[in-house]
Amino acid sequence: MSHTSQHIHSEASLHRKLVLFAVQLEGYLAHFPNCHRYALTQQIRVAFVDVYNLVTECQKRYHKKTSLTQLDIRHEQLRMLLNLAHELGLFDCSGGRRDGTAPGSHRFLTISKMVDELGRMIGGWLNSELRAPASAGAATESSGLVATGAAGA
Repeated sequence: MSHTSQHIHSEASLHRKLVLFAVQLEGYLAHFPNCHRYALTQQIRVAFVDVYNLVTECQKRYHKKTSLTQLDIRHEQLRMLLNLAHELGLFDCSGGRRDGTAPGSHRFLTISKMVDELGRMIGGWLNSELRAPASAGAATESSGLVATGAAGA
C-alpha cells in the first residue's frame, strides 16, 4: 500500500472516529441539567464542530501546518471543556437531574478515551506533516550537493 493511500485511509478513519464520538457525546450531553444545556453543552458542541471542520480543512489544504496546529489547539480546548463538565459533576446527571446511581465516572472515562484516541490520531498526523517537508528538503539538499560535486569534478 502506498503512503498516499495509507494517508487517505487514516483520514477516513479519523472522520469515522469523529462521527462515533459525536454520537456518544450527544447521548451524554442530553443528560446534563437544563441550567448547563445552553452554556457549557453548547460550548462543547461548538468545540466539537470546530474540530470536525478543521479536520476537513486540513485534508484540503496543501500546506497543513497552521491548520493542524489550530486543530490540535481546538481539540485540547474540547478536552478541557469535557474535564470541566466532569469536575462539575455533570456526567453524574440522568434526565437533567443529579442521580447518585448514574454512571458518571463510566461516562467520563468512555468519552475521555475517545478524546484521547482522537488526540493521538491528530498528533500523529501533525508529526507526519512536520517531518514530511524536512525529509523532502533534506533529499533536495543532498541531491543538490551531489550535483554540485559532480559538476566541480
